[in-house]
Amino acid sequence: MASQNVLIVDAFNLTLSTEGLPNPSIYSIASQQKRPPVVPCGGYTNKKKIMLQNLETNAAAGARPNNCWVESIRASSPTHMKSITPSLLEEKRAWIIRHPSALDMFHEITEASKGKQIVMFLDYDGTLSPIVENPDRAFMSGKMRRAVRQLAKYFPTAIVTGRCRDKVYDFVKLAELYYAGSHGMDIKGPTKGLKYNQKSKVVNFQPASEFLPLIDKVYKVLVEKTKSTPGARVENNKFCISVHFRCVDEKKWNDLAQKVKEVVNEYPQLNWRQGRMVMEIRPKIEWDKGKALEFLLECLGFADCSSVFPVYIGDDTTDEDAFKVMDFLQKLVRWKRDSAHTTKSKV
Repeated sequence: MASQNVLIVDAFNLTLSTEGLPNPSIYSIASQQKRPPVVPCGGYTNKKKIMLQNLETNAAAGARPNNCWVESIRASSPTHMKSITPSLLEEKRAWIIRHPSALDMFHEITEASKGKQIVMFLDYDGTLSPIVENPDRAFMSGKMRRAVRQLAKYFPTAIVTGRCRDKVYDFVKLAELYYAGSHGMDIKGPTKGLKYNQKSKVVNFQPASEFLPLIDKVYKVLVEKTKSTPGARVENNKFCISVHFRCVDEKKWNDLAQKVKEVVNEYPQLNWRQGRMVMEIRPKIEWDKGKALEFLLECLGFADCSSVFPVYIGDDTTDEDAFKVMDFLQKLVRWKRDSAHTTKSKV
């Protein structure tokens, strides 16, 4: 299956990524904002990327997490934004120029999608729901649910999340969507509303099913290992494990990371990764959210197809602004509805 170009929208500022797009010049126009550029919470700088890559490398090699990791996480925290250096602010300005506002560029997006089927991929935490201290309380609003339901009437829509698929379905409660949980390792199609493409397939795919007993085992070990760290929360997401430290004192972050690393090092079948205020433990397989998007496009009958326009909204490395996401989704629905009415009136 050939890789598809995907329009990536960062939900915090609803900004566009130009990487991998068929016509990057369309999307690289700077947003004409009069207000000073805002530093996106959790937006990765090159320095931060290097820090996190080094952390993952060190964890694999058995090294203890260092203070650079703590500083990289602290720097992305909204409570520390005022301490940003001029060089970092300049880097953020350049980032915003490369990733203009999707709302400001809405006309360009719809023009580029003409004659193509838009397929929507949405993250959950911080995109459809607010970021909360207790992940079990990350409920989406009724207004957001209505916006997503309307979206699915016009476009194939999937929730792609690191969460357990069943848990996210309990939050969203929309049977007409595709759900890809555990970072794409647990995929299930809608139970109603298969209407977009006659080539669409019934979907129920779990590429990491053999790891279930190991994940359950490591989850129990991590619960025991981290219980002495106040605020730490271990979440079993079926095919992966999340160790949340949003409520952990910063002075304890290194110690907590060391505990997690020690457990993961005992299981070479698993990987350790850093997310937004969370440590992720996943099976070592060639599968991730990107592969899940490609798989879903194939299931929808759009593999190797030039008539599809995939859009992904969300990034689990940032605390997103769900209100901006909802504004974008509602605007997209109105555009599609008005376009359909215009077409009918011309017939």
